[in-house]
Amino acid sequence: MVGRNDRRSGHGLARQVHPYPRTARVNALLVEVLGSAIERLSDEDERLALLTVTAVLTEPDLRHATVLFASLDAVAAAALEEHRVRLQAEIARGGRMKRTPTLSFELDPAVAAGSRVEEALLRIRREDRTERDEP
Repeated sequence: MVGRNDRRSGHGLARQVHPYPRTARVNALLVEVLGSAIERLSDEDERLALLTVTAVLTEPDLRHATVLFASLDAVAAAALEEHRVRLQAEIARGGRMKRTPTLSFELDPAVAAGSRVEEALLRIRREDRTERDEP
């Protein structure tokens, strides 16, 4: 058992051991906080109504974070940029972090890749059907 004055840790208080890195924990927290904040903002700004935060990639120094999102609305990126300061304020309030990272927004490339794969599968399925229908 590790006590308050554990000599092995080199500190007066024992350090908590986490199962995954700090940036992964921060990324998960930011996805949660931003998702809630964007949901509230979507009541005021229709451009944010069909938007999903798919991931957040925080730099190791925690000063910058890239928010990856998927949206059916093409102007969602502009809406996010307009509300960037407000979203950062939400992170400061609900994030329990020493520093609030500067946010940037990008469409999630995985969503576009998934759409291309789905289109390819549909095309193959259609080709198979036409081959079977031909005598």
